[in-house]
Amino acid sequence: MSDITLKDRFSALGNLPRFFKLVWQTSPSYTLLNATLRLLRSAIPVAVLYVGKLIVDQVVFLTQHEQVSHTMLWELVAIEFGLAVLSDALSRATTLVDSMLGDLFANYTSIEIMNHAATLDLEQFEDPTFYDKLERARQQTVGRTVLLSQVLGQVQDFITMGFLASGLVVFNPWLLLLLSVAVLPAFLGESYFNDKSYSLNRRHTPERRELDYIRYIGASDETAKEVKLFNLSGFLADRFRQLSQKFYADNKALAVKRSLWGTAFSLLGTAGYYGAYAYIIAATISGKISIGSLTFLAGSFRQLRSGLENILSRFTTVSQGAIYLQDFFDFFEISPRITPQPSARPFPQPIQTGFTFENVGFTYANSERWANRHLNFTLRAGEKLALVGENGAGKTTLVKLLARLYDPSEGRILLDGYDLREYDLFELRRNVGVIFQDYIRYQMTVAQNVAVGNITEKENRERIEEASRKSLADLLVQRLPGRYDQQLGRRFGQGVELSGGEWQKIALARAYMKEAQLLILDEPTSALDARAEYEVFQRFAELTRGKTAVLISHRFSTVRMADRILVLDKGELLEVGSHEELLALNGRYAELFHLQAKGYR
Repeated sequence: MSDITLKDRFSALGNLPRFFKLVWQTSPSYTLLNATLRLLRSAIPVAVLYVGKLIVDQVVFLTQHEQVSHTMLWELVAIEFGLAVLSDALSRATTLVDSMLGDLFANYTSIEIMNHAATLDLEQFEDPTFYDKLERARQQTVGRTVLLSQVLGQVQDFITMGFLASGLVVFNPWLLLLLSVAVLPAFLGESYFNDKSYSLNRRHTPERRELDYIRYIGASDETAKEVKLFNLSGFLADRFRQLSQKFYADNKALAVKRSLWGTAFSLLGTAGYYGAYAYIIAATISGKISIGSLTFLAGSFRQLRSGLENILSRFTTVSQGAIYLQDFFDFFEISPRITPQPSARPFPQPIQTGFTFENVGFTYANSERWANRHLNFTLRAGEKLALVGENGAGKTTLVKLLARLYDPSEGRILLDGYDLREYDLFELRRNVGVIFQDYIRYQMTVAQNVAVGNITEKENRERIEEASRKSLADLLVQRLPGRYDQQLGRRFGQGVELSGGEWQKIALARAYMKEAQLLILDEPTSALDARAEYEVFQRFAELTRGKTAVLISHRFSTVRMADRILVLDKGELLEVGSHEELLALNGRYAELFHLQAKGYR
């Protein structure tokens, strides 16, 4: 990515209104309170300086007049003390509100990201470019209220500088010009190096994701056994070291340059300040202003210099944050291609004829190979259909098309004679139950693990227990100390780890949580032995009698229970028929069947 120009920075400020809208939606009351506190704080510095001027002048006056009362002096001291206490209280209150608003904003935006991600297509999650955008959006959920503090800090400093500058203008307007000339080089230098830092961070996004991934697999309960067994720790540590050293070298080179130039620019700013200070001292000696005015003007110039430096450097940080905000908003600009239609057709209750594939083909983004092609068949209502084929034959892609996780790249899928895209998307997903081979082992309770199959019924314990009985998971649950409230997995306290076969029975229970008309099992029983898988599928066949089902399994003892079998090869339909018909055909199915049978002899 090319370096950012000053024009880009000002353009990025256009993201701030949208950002403030998000902050306001997070908590209107905290946002208003924050702004009010900062407005009050903006008047404190000039008030303290002015009261200090009055105190000095009063002290000088009292040293020259012995018989005058000291009451006014102590009243001024009391006022300055009160301002100091108020300033500290306002500062602490602002920090507290910033912290609370920051936590709320991080939570709010994290939920927004999860909600938006849930609307996106499965295919988009398989795109590395999408993952880079998602990663950058996640990075913006934490610490973005710092940007709010910075913007409000800018307003606060501008108001304060307005008060302070009025005193200098009355004394000598040229001091303001001297101040600007002294501070401007530091601002330009800071802006330049912040631009370089942003470009460097953005360029490293893919490698940073890899770094996080290596850090995870290098110390994770899910990967620990293979890391030990294959002695991968050295390999992973070397790869982590290689990437992290590259980041360190790039960041170090930039940090060194930034430090050297920053020192030079700071020296210039300090020289400007002391030049103005000498001028004010000379005016005091000549009797043009009082000693109190000297303290007021010197303090005003010092705070103006500090405030202007803050404003200019904060402009760089604010604009930087506004540019980063674009990453956050870019993620929300990603829209799914598969979307609910406002006048969608209701899902048939029940399915009458079934699903018909008409010359259906699908290819993944950035892939030249077709995952499925020229598919023409009908999955009849109430039929048990098995899919057979070697790895990469397109079986899982086909069932994802059925569940409309993907839309065909060519051709169409009909349900009872109407294009699947015409049906209500949420009703379709509610009537299709799928358990994939790469199901998630949720580090939650047994009940929650089962309930994810139909999360709207998460409080329906009777339904959860019934689903567990159907999947044969209830016998496992009875042996657990906490039964359905038992925490699963080792990540959290009191968790119990299950075997692969036990996890699969829990996952299978999810399929029974829905009253789905189409049930799809994509090799979810691969960790079970042959007998256990046969029992599970036989029970599945009994429980889904009259419903439409699709089974994917490499075991032909299970596949032969289906009404019909589709044999896929390189994404295309090769053979179709019952077990007996395909054996009689003596084609690919018969070849695979006899090869597997030979292995059992």
